[in-house]
Amino acid sequence: MTSGLTSGLTSGTTSPRQPRPSAAARPVRWAADAVATMREGARLRLDYSAQSLWRVDRMIDGIRGEETPYAAVETALRGLGAYAGEVIVRQAGGEWWTTGGDHWVRTPDGRLWDPIDEARRCFAGDGSLRLLCRDATAAR
Repeated sequence: MTSGLTSGLTSGTTSPRQPRPSAAARPVRWAADAVATMREGARLRLDYSAQSLWRVDRMIDGIRGEETPYAAVETALRGLGAYAGEVIVRQAGGEWWTTGGDHWVRTPDGRLWDPIDEARRCFAGDGSLRLLCRDATAAR
């Protein structure tokens, strides 16, 4: 019985690992890049927990306070938004969806969330990745 299961196992467990949908490839990579960059450049450890998004919101707020031009932080914001999306995927059992180059997270209740755009709204002073995660995982 292989109904979509890979032959690999998650490390340390005996249950089969579900393959990630292809829509997840880019945002998962962006999130991993953001985690590495924050660890090396800002000495900020991100552990894919909902609590870590509080630190991400504060970091974005600090960047905005320095009046950094959007073009200089666009890629970083995309990565931090993807990181928030990955937190939602892991916490709520969601999955990445993509169309026309945009990426969203779909939670099991069918709602769509746009964490990458939320990171941009944070930079504009009108958003919160922590609150987005809280709302997205509330039904869980």
